[in-house]
Amino acid sequence: MENIRLTSLTHRGKACIALHFTFNITINAILKALPCAAWSRTHKCWYIPLQEADYKAFQQSVSGKATVDTNAIRKYIEESKKEPFPAKAKPTVNSAPPHSAVWRLSEENLEALNNFVQLLKLKAYSASTIRTYRNEFVQLLYLLKDKPVSELTPDDLKRYMVYAMEKQGISENTAHSRLNALKFYFEQVLSKDKFFWEVPRPKKPLLLPRLLNETELTRLFNALSNKKHKAMLFTAYSSGLRVSEIVNLKISDIDSGRMQILVRSAKGKKDRYVNLSPLLLDILRQYIKEYKPRPRVYLFESEQTLEAYPTRTVQQIFSNAKHNAGIRKEVGIHSLRHSFATHLLDKGTDIRYIKDLLGHFNIRTTERYLHVSKKQLVNIISPFDDLWKKNEVEW
Repeated sequence: MENIRLTSLTHRGKACIALHFTFNITINAILKALPCAAWSRTHKCWYIPLQEADYKAFQQSVSGKATVDTNAIRKYIEESKKEPFPAKAKPTVNSAPPHSAVWRLSEENLEALNNFVQLLKLKAYSASTIRTYRNEFVQLLYLLKDKPVSELTPDDLKRYMVYAMEKQGISENTAHSRLNALKFYFEQVLSKDKFFWEVPRPKKPLLLPRLLNETELTRLFNALSNKKHKAMLFTAYSSGLRVSEIVNLKISDIDSGRMQILVRSAKGKKDRYVNLSPLLLDILRQYIKEYKPRPRVYLFESEQTLEAYPTRTVQQIFSNAKHNAGIRKEVGIHSLRHSFATHLLDKGTDIRYIKDLLGHFNIRTTERYLHVSKKQLVNIISPFDDLWKKNEVEW
């Protein structure tokens, strides 16, 4: 039976539990299916958050399939109780509670958290949504200490949200995520219908999509030497895919007969087809034929786990390429999707078709690209130009 040794790990500024074991396909598959587990390319190991609910979920998932060595992590937790904020994990504005927060919750609030996560899973929420909602809910439970969360009133929640925005400095988007999590608990778990009618939501800022122009895209792609990495970013831009959709693509999803790509269970658990460029098809065929080890199931497989690439790894590939290309714009890999949509608009593609390609539920979401498309802007002459042409303005 496989032995898994648990040690402390600080990953992206948060305290986690590192899972050390020799490569095992069965254990890898179990961890891949566990919402709280993730692979760290930096540390070359799997890890889970240092929180009781996640630890129990991990224990249950490997029970009977592996033994767990907890000596190192227990020693770390005991030492951490003496110093709640170690030097390596000082609290910052808008940071998560200390790593031992969930371990300090009252029994009643810990049970509330478990019921909360259980219902999210029963309703088949995505792993990322469960992780986000859970983390936002824990923020409130940590502050409550021994006060039961079930006894809070709408007025209590109003005061809490003011505190979170003014004292913790959370953004409007984070405030919406936190309200969504709390709304789920009170209305879904506790069945308090319309409990949040009295709790207002902050107005979200209208942010335009950030994209790259064709010159920047050329520099970005040329900054990559690894054929697999090139194929990933080519696919993202050519078909307008999200990073989660890229890593979940299977070889069987590439339909060369109909020149389409099947995107399975995308955002909102909705399948859709996107166009398959003949050029991209040739590139993917060459990549699959030449790259070692050849992918078996997923189009882009990790050499470490032989499973789908972690989304963070693909994000880092984009970040490294952007840096090497000398692109200073504050953009992430999602900018390739934005660029795809905007460039289609520039070329005259009907926005309704772009909506379907992107998998948007509402046309208003797609209409954001009208604000960044240059198709109509190129014909607009600035009034300053007309004034200058009169040769009456001095320089």
